[in-house]
Amino acid sequence: MKILIAEDDSIIRGALDYTLKKDNHEITVCKDGSDAIDKIKIDTPDVVITDIMMPFVTGLELIQWIKENYGDSIKIMVLTSIGDEDVVIEAFSLGVDDFLTKPFNAEELSIRVKRFLL
Repeated sequence: MKILIAEDDSIIRGALDYTLKKDNHEITVCKDGSDAIDKIKIDTPDVVITDIMMPFVTGLELIQWIKENYGDSIKIMVLTSIGDEDVVIEAFSLGVDDFLTKPFNAEELSIRVKRFLL
């Protein structure tokens, strides 16, 4: 499965990359939402895992852009440290498929991503 990670924290980006590559996924990493949009236009992923708070294009803006341009063909998981109920509700109202808070458990992340294969 092709997974694009949009995360501005290099340590978390590396942990996600490592965890998901162990499950034999093809990973593309992006440092912000703008970089993610550019890479999605070139090679459409099956899943996008995005943070909310990122420079240039936020995670919520990225989600909205994906939904407007790709509909439901790309699965979206939010991975963020923001536990604000309003942010969670807004993300789901935009159409995300899953929501996970930081710090994340690698095994739980792996299981949640595998559900997208069903």
